[in-house]
Amino acid sequence: MTFLLELKEKLRSFYGKYEVYLLPVIKFLLAAGVFWMIRQKIGYMERLNSVSLLLILSLACAILPIAIMLLAAGVLITLHCYALSMQAGVIMFVLFAIMYLLYFRYASRYAYNALLAPIACSVGIPYVMPVANGLLQPPVSVIPTICGMITYYFLNGIMANETSLSTVEEDEELIRKFQEIIKQFAGNREMYLSVALLAATAIIVYVIRRLSVDYSWTIAIVLGMLMQFLGYFIGYMEIGMSSRTSALVIGCLISTVILFLIQFLFFSLDYMRTERVQFEDDEYYYYVKAVPKSYVATREKKVKKISSRNKRERDDDVSREELMSDMDIYMDDEED
Repeated sequence: MTFLLELKEKLRSFYGKYEVYLLPVIKFLLAAGVFWMIRQKIGYMERLNSVSLLLILSLACAILPIAIMLLAAGVLITLHCYALSMQAGVIMFVLFAIMYLLYFRYASRYAYNALLAPIACSVGIPYVMPVANGLLQPPVSVIPTICGMITYYFLNGIMANETSLSTVEEDEELIRKFQEIIKQFAGNREMYLSVALLAATAIIVYVIRRLSVDYSWTIAIVLGMLMQFLGYFIGYMEIGMSSRTSALVIGCLISTVILFLIQFLFFSLDYMRTERVQFEDDEYYYYVKAVPKSYVATREKKVKKISSRNKRERDDDVSREELMSDMDIYMDDEED
């Protein structure tokens, strides 16, 4: 445990020292991952699939605000959907317009949640997002996370019906296609289940982790993951997706490990040294509970330089004294 605490302090010190360089690198990697995922899943417009173009966009997003990255991802998704079907492109544009209005109005500080949510869903660990939101952020941060999750399910519907959407229809079929896309999107019961569990879990975790009880973060993580597991398990049974239960178990286990790692990095407390202080003034009594953070000072290596010249001089002095002693010559005799 001491080694892990020392490693954490070294990482924090390293990031604090080189933050000006590390932050653009992190943003570049995030942008590259998002753009590459879009290319792999819905790369319907060949001109936008150029690796050099995606690298240039990623480099630009590395030095620009995170909102620009979100805007670039929305433009790419809309253009790819339009290349597949005009109806899909129009609906995607309207959906993004609504999301941007909600995002910029209520949760502009948490844009990266809208980017991380589809990535987490793609790798099978969407359960980590609501608990992480509740642990690290206020409840309003759920809004961009929900926007990202809705985008993920919409794109899944587009990919599942790309054959029928890509066919050229007569003008009278345009309205029917619009209705089919909207009906499929609005009738996605798994999306409703995920959004409801995301919002409820994030709020419950946020309330629990703010309680003045020992191990509040641990309790919040365990209850949040248990709530999601039971909610998804019962929901999958109800909507006829029982085959997803095995992936649910694996995803929840991986998410739990990630969440405890987040707790160790951001909220590691030593409850064995908890102190309670009581004092008063003219108007109030105060009851204060103080829990110290788990902290181990990093050991600094001290290098002591030994000059070879001084060592030779000391060796010469010793040799001279020994020689004078052997010859029975003393300093007083020399002065006489």
